[in-house]
Amino acid sequence: MPKKILISDDAMFMRTMLRKILETNGYEVCGEATNGQEAVDKYIEHSPDLVLMDITMPVLDGISAVKAIKAKDPNCKIIMCTAMGQKEMVFEAIRSGAKDFIVKPFQAPRVLQSVEKILGAA
Repeated sequence: MPKKILISDDAMFMRTMLRKILETNGYEVCGEATNGQEAVDKYIEHSPDLVLMDITMPVLDGISAVKAIKAKDPNCKIIMCTAMGQKEMVFEAIRSGAKDFIVKPFQAPRVLQSVEKILGAA
């Protein structure tokens, strides 16, 4: 059974790119969220194996969403997606419970390396 991944990013282009990388490599994208609150709600609904979470989003930012998900599921696995220059925010996300981070623009090998490191080989 493929591992289920939730993608949370306010940019449709980024969600589409991540979905293509993941599905091409045998993962199931169980949902997409356009903001942090939606990510928390969809996490509860789908119980994914992993979340790819953008840091900067409307309604609820990625770091707050990580904290909210972590409060509901201490064993959650979250990888932060960040733009260059958000180093301090990445450290805050890691301190809040994220397991790893990937930098935009996404390179498929780096995305897969991070996903496999956190989930184990698919």
